[in-house]
Amino acid sequence: MGAYIAKNKLAPNPAWQRDPEPARQPPFPILSGPPQGQRPLVGGPGVDKHPYLKKRFPLVLMLEPLHACNLTCTGCGRIREYETTMSERLSLEECLAAVDECGAPVVSICGGEPLMYPEIGALVEGAVERKRTIYLCTNGMFLPKRLKEFTPNKRFFFNVHLDGMKETHDMAVEREGVFEEAVEGIRAAKAAGFLVCTNTTVYRETDMREIEELFEYLSQFDVDGHMLSPAYPYSAVDTDEIFLTREEVHEKFKDVDKLFAKFKLNSTPTYLKFLKGERDLPCTAWGNPTYNVKGWKGPCYLITDAHWDSFDDLMSQTPWSKYGRGNDARCNDCMVHCGFEPSAALGVNATLADSFKMITWALG
Repeated sequence: MGAYIAKNKLAPNPAWQRDPEPARQPPFPILSGPPQGQRPLVGGPGVDKHPYLKKRFPLVLMLEPLHACNLTCTGCGRIREYETTMSERLSLEECLAAVDECGAPVVSICGGEPLMYPEIGALVEGAVERKRTIYLCTNGMFLPKRLKEFTPNKRFFFNVHLDGMKETHDMAVEREGVFEEAVEGIRAAKAAGFLVCTNTTVYRETDMREIEELFEYLSQFDVDGHMLSPAYPYSAVDTDEIFLTREEVHEKFKDVDKLFAKFKLNSTPTYLKFLKGERDLPCTAWGNPTYNVKGWKGPCYLITDAHWDSFDDLMSQTPWSKYGRGNDARCNDCMVHCGFEPSAALGVNATLADSFKMITWALG
């Protein structure tokens, strides 16, 4: 990943840097006042440009082969937003063509429930052959049944979603018994030699002490890391009572360093500082592009204003300057990893201490 980022910082694809017509300004307003003790953002006080707005390239492809799912999770916007295309799915050829077209070194296969995709084994195999790192995001319920379709590989992770211990998780997914089935899936995958990590979404009612309990519980299975992110307030979700404001995110994650010291978190140190309110980051929306049955989703994984026919169109025709905190109300409280982890990986607003911690984290 490091070599890929360095190469594209120096010479990004020129086709991805074009502005849509008419050009829109100003690009990506960021908080006017940085957290106490932090140097001002790139560009001086007030509205600042994203330093890589003219050096756009993808880091992670969010690939959604289908939106069908066996659960109706309370905080999920996908099954609601794409209700009319729930029965559709991409062909294997379309999925792999998107992997090639985008060129991102990491592919996150999501949905929907990817293990409901008939050719999921062949899709993972094809992405591995292309030397991509793959995270297959799943609720874990079908893992024991479909494990035989996969081969363990250092580039391939099952990423199992767990939002808390049994009572909390089953409530979040609106079905009893899901936690136990997910844990059984983790157990089976680890026993078969696969790499397994977990993904946890933090809501307003989330007790961070329970998240610590969850990670402690999962230690017995020797899981390979944990991802943490605050939820995004999808407009398609009927209630906004479960979602966090930016200030509430800071409060919720104020002690996240304790988790970082105790467990293997796949979240970068810089992103965790951002969640605590100790570091300011712009959204790098183009860093995690999404492809699904409707095309290339713009501008980002969370907001849908368009679906483009080609990746080049997504990168060059999306009016990126319209988005970001202060430009679009839908962005104001968003601190989700798919927008801000790319900024951390690019080293935006990084200090020397940040760089050292990132190196230590990557090697650890």
